[in-house]
Amino acid sequence: MTTTTTPDDPAPDPTPRRETRPSSSGAPAGGGGAVYGFGLIGAAVYYVRFADGFWDGALGLLKALVWPALLVYEALKGLGA
Repeated sequence: MTTTTTPDDPAPDPTPRRETRPSSSGAPAGGGGAVYGFGLIGAAVYYVRFADGFWDGALGLLKALVWPALLVYEALKGLGA
C-alpha cells in the first residue's frame, strides 16, 4: 500500500522535536552563578586590598568564598531569628 500526497498536504517537518522539561530543581535556570562569581571576585579584591600581609590576604580569600553565608547569618541575627 502506498500513500500519495496531494498538493494541499503540508510538507513534513524534517527537524525532530524535543520535549521541553523544567530543570530538575523546578526553578528556572538563571544567572545566579554569575552573580555569585562577581560577588566572589569583588569580595576577594576588597579583602586582599586591605590585607597587611600574606596571611591576611589568604584569610581574605577564604572570607570571599563564604561571604554569602556570613551575610545571611548576620541578616537573620539582626532580625532576631
